[in-house]
Amino acid sequence: MKLYSTIIIIWFTFLGIQAQESFVIKDVTLFDGETVIENTSVLIEDGIVKKVGKRIQGDYKIVDGNGKFLMPALTNCHVHSFMVPQLYEAANAGVLNLIDMHGLESMQHYMTNMRDQVGTARLYRAGYAATAPGGHGTQYGFDVPTLEKPEDAKQWIADRVEAGVDHIKIIVEPWKATISHDIAKALIEEAHVQDKVAVVHISKKEDAYKVLSNGADGLVHIWGDGALPQEQLDDLVANQDFFVIPTILTNVLVQPLFYGKTAEETALVEEALLKEVKRLYDAGIPILAGTDPPNAEINMGTDLYKELIFFSKAGIPAVDVLKSATSLPATKFNIGKTGFIKEGYIADMLLLSKNPLETMDHISSIETIWKAGTVITKK
Repeated sequence: MKLYSTIIIIWFTFLGIQAQESFVIKDVTLFDGETVIENTSVLIEDGIVKKVGKRIQGDYKIVDGNGKFLMPALTNCHVHSFMVPQLYEAANAGVLNLIDMHGLESMQHYMTNMRDQVGTARLYRAGYAATAPGGHGTQYGFDVPTLEKPEDAKQWIADRVEAGVDHIKIIVEPWKATISHDIAKALIEEAHVQDKVAVVHISKKEDAYKVLSNGADGLVHIWGDGALPQEQLDDLVANQDFFVIPTILTNVLVQPLFYGKTAEETALVEEALLKEVKRLYDAGIPILAGTDPPNAEINMGTDLYKELIFFSKAGIPAVDVLKSATSLPATKFNIGKTGFIKEGYIADMLLLSKNPLETMDHISSIETIWKAGTVITKK
C-alpha cells in the first residue's frame, strides 16, 4: 500500500498537479467579478471557493489580506499561441485563461491538454480561422483550410468541431483576398447550429456592421477607419447581442511599426480609438480585453495590463475595466466556473498589494497567484 501511494504521488507530480490545501484569505478587499466587497474573507477548499463572508469559522491556514486587494485571475481574449512556454509566461502574470484566435490545430490540441497543470494558463482555441485562399491568416507558414463559397461553411465548421475547437474565428479583411459576407453569414449560422461562439476579425466599420447584423457574437478588433455611424450603432444595440475586443494596444503599436506613423500621428490614432471604445461602452456594449500577441512583439502576460490601462484612460469605470478581463470573458466564451470569486467557482485568484480601483496602474502589484487554489507565483 505504501509503495502504491508513493507511485500515485509521483504520477500526480509528473502531471503538474499538487495537493491542494484549505485556507482563508482574511480581511481583504474583494472584487468578486461583479462587485467590490470591503473587509471580507474567502474560504478555499479543494481548489474551489467554498464561502465568502466576514466571519469564517474553522481551523484553517490564514492568508492576511488586510490592506490588500483580491480579484479573479485574468483572461486574455485575443492571442495566437504556438508554444508551450507561452502558457507559463501568461500564468506567471496572473493571466490564467488564453482565448486563441488562429493557430496550428495539431499543436494547440496538445496545449489544451495542459489546462489542469499547475503553472500554465488554460488555452481555449478557435483552431484555424476561416479565411479565403490567399487571405489573411494564410501567410504564417502552415497550411490553412480556406473557403470559396457559402456552401463550404457546413463542412468547414464540421471539421473545426471534429478538431475539438472551443469557438469559431472568421476573418473579413479586405487588405488581402477575403471571404464574402455571404460566406461569413453562412459560417456564423453553422457555428450557432453547432453551439459555438462565432467571432469575426474586421478592420473596417462597414464590415463590422455587416457581420454583426448577420449575427456574429463579437468582434476581435475594433475598426480603424473612423466612427461607426450613429444610426448603425443604434440599430445594432437595438437588435443584436454582441461584444467587442478592441485590441487597442495592438492598434497603437502597429502604427509606427507597420505604417511608419510619427509619434504625433500615433497619438491621434490612439485618441480616436479610445473615444470609439468609450462610445461603445456608453451604448451598453460589453468590452473585453485582448492584446493579439505575439503581433507587435506583445507578450502573453504583463502586456494585458497595458490594455486595461488603455480602457481606464478611455473613461471606462475601474470595476468594468476589471470585468473586461475576468467575468465577461468567462461569460461570453462559456469557459466554465472561472472569472468570479463566488461560492462554487474555481479558485483562480490574484492578491494585489495595491488597489486597482484607485488607479489601473496598480494592476501590476500582484503578490500571489493561485490556480485552482494552488499557489503558482508568490512575490
